[in-house]
Amino acid sequence: MRGTDWDHNRWYHRLLLAQVPPDATCVLDVGCGAGTLARRLAGRVEHVDAVDRSPGMVTAAARAAPPDLRVHLADLRTADLPAGRYDAVLSSALLHHLPLSDVLPRMARWVRPGGVLAAVALPRTDLPRELGVELAAAVAHSALGLGFAALRPLTGADLFRPEATHAAMPVAEPDRTARQVRAEAARLLPGARVRRLLFWRYLLLWHRPAAE
Repeated sequence: MRGTDWDHNRWYHRLLLAQVPPDATCVLDVGCGAGTLARRLAGRVEHVDAVDRSPGMVTAAARAAPPDLRVHLADLRTADLPAGRYDAVLSSALLHHLPLSDVLPRMARWVRPGGVLAAVALPRTDLPRELGVELAAAVAHSALGLGFAALRPLTGADLFRPEATHAAMPVAEPDRTARQVRAEAARLLPGARVRRLLFWRYLLLWHRPAAE
């Protein structure tokens, strides 16, 4: 890993946090990894549940968990969680690991009426349609990486430095473009929206109707 590399997943944590309703009290982080996003959530809401199927990631997440964060070893496809419990269900860099038809309906079931499902994940490159986005991302990634590398020793801040557990995280190549995810999500969850993001990610948003 080069010194100018930086963590795109952490870059988009703030975007995910912005989707949490301001009056939320109970939130779920699915595929929590080492718990970085879950810990940030715990600083904003009263109760956070976090699940991951990797024993190593769950151990790392639990080690630094505050009292209002509970970390569970569970597979998203079989996790037994209460329906309609959570004001928000979030995930980062998970959906491209699994068939959307297996996981989106389950995640949606855990959202309370009026709540939100928000996920950031990796799309397959869609060329030539997204050539402009790809070029812009490559230039911006390098520029920010150089800036972060220069500022870290001056500020003492990690500035999106990859986590120590980064190399141990499971990796999967995305098999769906953002367009394909948009079409499938609309079929599985009517009203779902998918937006391509700059740094090789997309944002999926779905709000559960309050009247259900």
